[in-house]
Amino acid sequence: MYTEATNAGTSNTSRRTFLKAAGAAAGMALATQRTARGSVETLAINGGTPAVPAPDTDAWRWPRYGEAEEQAVLELVRKPGYDPIDELEAEWCDYMDVPHAKAHCNGTSALASMFFALDLPPGSEIMVPSYTFFATIVPMRLFGLVPVFVDINPRTLNFDLDDAKRRLTPNTKAVLPVHWIGLPCDMDAICDWAEEKGLIVLEDAAHAHGATLQDKYMGAWSDMAIFSYQMSKPLPAIEGGMGTYMTQEYYDRATIFGHYQAPGIPDGSIYKKYLGTGLGLKLRMHPMAAALARCQLQGLEERVSAGLAQTRRLNDVLTELPGLYEQTSGRTDMRRIHYEWNMLFIDEQEAGVSREAVVAALQAEGVRADALSYRLQHKQPMYTEAAWWHHLPEIPELPGSDTANATSIALPYFTREAPEMVAQYIKAFEKVWAHRHELT
Repeated sequence: MYTEATNAGTSNTSRRTFLKAAGAAAGMALATQRTARGSVETLAINGGTPAVPAPDTDAWRWPRYGEAEEQAVLELVRKPGYDPIDELEAEWCDYMDVPHAKAHCNGTSALASMFFALDLPPGSEIMVPSYTFFATIVPMRLFGLVPVFVDINPRTLNFDLDDAKRRLTPNTKAVLPVHWIGLPCDMDAICDWAEEKGLIVLEDAAHAHGATLQDKYMGAWSDMAIFSYQMSKPLPAIEGGMGTYMTQEYYDRATIFGHYQAPGIPDGSIYKKYLGTGLGLKLRMHPMAAALARCQLQGLEERVSAGLAQTRRLNDVLTELPGLYEQTSGRTDMRRIHYEWNMLFIDEQEAGVSREAVVAALQAEGVRADALSYRLQHKQPMYTEAAWWHHLPEIPELPGSDTANATSIALPYFTREAPEMVAQYIKAFEKVWAHRHELT
């Protein structure tokens, strides 16, 4: 089961529900006016003119590199070295306001290093959503750790704390929420509960560079966190990852796992003796990736603000349509970011039309829409095969995750100002909604 919001987010969600109910008549009238404009036009799926006749595919192109990135790579080619890695780590600590950061070759290796740094006995459980990329979970098995699959709220796509509370066992040692496509989890409530239960708090912030809750960055709420710099991510370096650590102990263990030169490990550390060998892996970030990441970090805040403003111009109109919702927690004390997808949800009963019919009609109008069904980890075969696990994970029913997959409509996230595309997408949705009862 799931709730509309967890703990600290409840009051904001209740307010949102009240305001939506109070303004229902006005909202419906406005939506009726807008959809009426499209009602005289024939749907493209029925032979009419598409609302998006020539989609601007550059509007969602990513990554976007320019002269600064070209110059940084050229300088590195002319003068090869590893300095960009050290510089990126220092800049990331300053940006995040965290004491320690270590660059890794990708987000997956940052996750593996984090699990090693935990130094937990085999059989220890980590609570984690199934609705996530494999790298959030699979590396656990290398250290005898056991994932406890937790449901998500299907309107936030984030960790359902109420569901986690029901799944707590004496073997549970840590909790690992994922800030899905840039929407912050309710870290205040999660951290309060974790402290009460004596759990270690981790974060997968691979999607959340620059997202905040109560003016604190995602990745700074936890004992350890990871970020991905893979080229689809909000801070793209083509490939790369970063770990952040609140203690020297966590930093030292995460570093020596994959960095044989023991960078940043002080002389007094028990891990310094492994200088020259590490513990058998080499997970160093490529310096060209570090150079790209440094350039992208310079403009991150501006991109976050611009992307949020443009998405609001689109979604504020689309979510006035009956039965159409967006991914949100309703909290006013957070700043989300957007990347990859602009995720919407359809309530088929309220809308009076199926998701499949809507998506087909939108695609005919020229909208890049997808009835997205994300791969759920707990349904993958490797989690049922004892050969790979110290203790086999339990395979639960996760109705919130299933609901998300049955109701989501993924639109592209526009990575530059594209007012014409925003207007055309609005027109396409208004046309489809005006004629939705004709769709089968």
